[in-house]
Amino acid sequence: MPQEIRIGSILVRESTIFPPGVSVDGDAFLPGWKLVKNLDGYGLARKIVKANWNFFYLAGEIKAISLGREGSATFRRALKRIAAKREAQNYNSLEITRVAVKRFLGIPFLRVAANLRHIQKGLGLTPTRDFVLRMPAPAPSEEAAAKPYAAMISSS
Repeated sequence: MPQEIRIGSILVRESTIFPPGVSVDGDAFLPGWKLVKNLDGYGLARKIVKANWNFFYLAGEIKAISLGREGSATFRRALKRIAAKREAQNYNSLEITRVAVKRFLGIPFLRVAANLRHIQKGLGLTPTRDFVLRMPAPAPSEEAAAKPYAAMISSS
């Protein structure tokens, strides 16, 4: 596993907007993602909260396995799988929570787990426009279906 990547490391989308006065240094790690340097999840959260913004955890841990020896290429493949699993969700960062190098029948593999995180100004997690449009319409209740509708006709 590369030295710069460890448990607590944060990956942030390149298009992420940070609070005014908060600067985050990072290196490109995956297409569209950068690895935050010199800060873990706790340190970045403290900076963001100090600026009166929020750094949310999204529910559920995401896991991925990548075949290969311990190294940056294997780690990148595992993180690509994690990012692809939840691509439709509204999040702009990942925090690495577990990394395990194992072998099965002599074949080395890397198991990575991460939590989705989201940086934003407001307190409530706002869904994207696409998410709202995909929501099903509520079914009419039986009570509403049984009542006859009264039509109002204006005579002008």
